[in-house]
Amino acid sequence: MLYLIGLWESVRDFIATGGDVLYVVALVLFIMWVLMIERFWFVLYVFPKVRADIIARWDARADTTSWYAHRVRDGWISKAATLLDERMILIKTLVAVCPLVGLLGTVTGMIAVFEIMAATGAGNPRMMASGISMATIPTMAGMVAALSGIFVSSRLEGKIKTIKADLIDSLPHH
Repeated sequence: MLYLIGLWESVRDFIATGGDVLYVVALVLFIMWVLMIERFWFVLYVFPKVRADIIARWDARADTTSWYAHRVRDGWISKAATLLDERMILIKTLVAVCPLVGLLGTVTGMIAVFEIMAATGAGNPRMMASGISMATIPTMAGMVAALSGIFVSSRLEGKIKTIKADLIDSLPHH
């Protein structure tokens, strides 16, 4: 329990040093990870049932060679691909937004530095240090958030691409 309290205090200190923009970075990061976890859940546990149902319906068809049968097959594959691709654009957008929110923190931190310089003059580096850390920490946090999102979303996209190809291979067209 003491470890969790110490961890919470460290996070609070980090946010206090980096400014309120870190709350926005954390929110974007949280939403991005919730969506990525949901997609992994769908791919690993829900979609196999959908895939099995599509294959069973294809195998149950008497006609798998006509033009109409091929359009039905293409429709099922397209519907499955749409299910797999849901929320992937939103995830990619959130990945791209993370560094931009961090840059917003840079701008607000630099504004704080300029306000300190205007109020006290340019000769007090100790007072400017808090504004400079407010300018750099959100940028770093946004970059780290984006890197984690890039890595995981790339893995997810690769898995989805493989699953689509496997589904197409599982529905032979004679």
